[in-house]
Amino acid sequence: MKKAGLIITLTAVFFCGGCSIAGLMSSPGAYEKKIPAEYDLAKHAKQKILILVDQPGWINAQVNLRYYLTEAISRNLIRNIKPHADNLVSYDELADYRSNQPNFLSLSPVETGKALHADVVLAVTIQDYQLAELGQTGYYKAHLYAQAALFDTAADKKLWPSENSRSVKVGFEAEGYSKEMAVGRLVTACANCITRYFHPCYRDNFKIADDISNAGWENWDSSN
Repeated sequence: MKKAGLIITLTAVFFCGGCSIAGLMSSPGAYEKKIPAEYDLAKHAKQKILILVDQPGWINAQVNLRYYLTEAISRNLIRNIKPHADNLVSYDELADYRSNQPNFLSLSPVETGKALHADVVLAVTIQDYQLAELGQTGYYKAHLYAQAALFDTAADKKLWPSENSRSVKVGFEAEGYSKEMAVGRLVTACANCITRYFHPCYRDNFKIADDISNAGWENWDSSN
């Protein structure tokens, strides 16, 4: 698991185009145009944040997607929102609480957040996941679908999005990777497509190659 985790982390760093490394390679004009945050989490960076990823038992992922997606989201938040390290509830702390709480599955995101002293909870539910090798070619076809929403624990209300939850879909076809690298690419893309809504994001980096969410980014007026 440690070796696989290292490979996935390195792959995530390599593919974390989105609103970070890829910005360094964009044309100068890209820096002048940003898509505003739907909910500016950077203004609340001092709040304690819980990343709560749900991986339903029926999803046969063969890897701990819950862990890898949590780590990918954490990296994005640290890079773009810049919360203090102590302001992110650790995955280990959440895992310990989950294993010691018999009725964990019946708790709402807000209830879990309160138990772990979080101010806001980013709740992500994995809806579908497929990773298939095309024959024995070493080429993979993959997709990962998720729903995301942000909650305020003190007010017991949803902060984002305006709809019930935000649907995120990422995927690719016929790419030559190891299984671990393919998973790393998926979780990195998914994390970017969730966290891009929490800070002003360069227009050219809002839409990444693996995003199949139909986010409607093209509709932003060029004067924004």
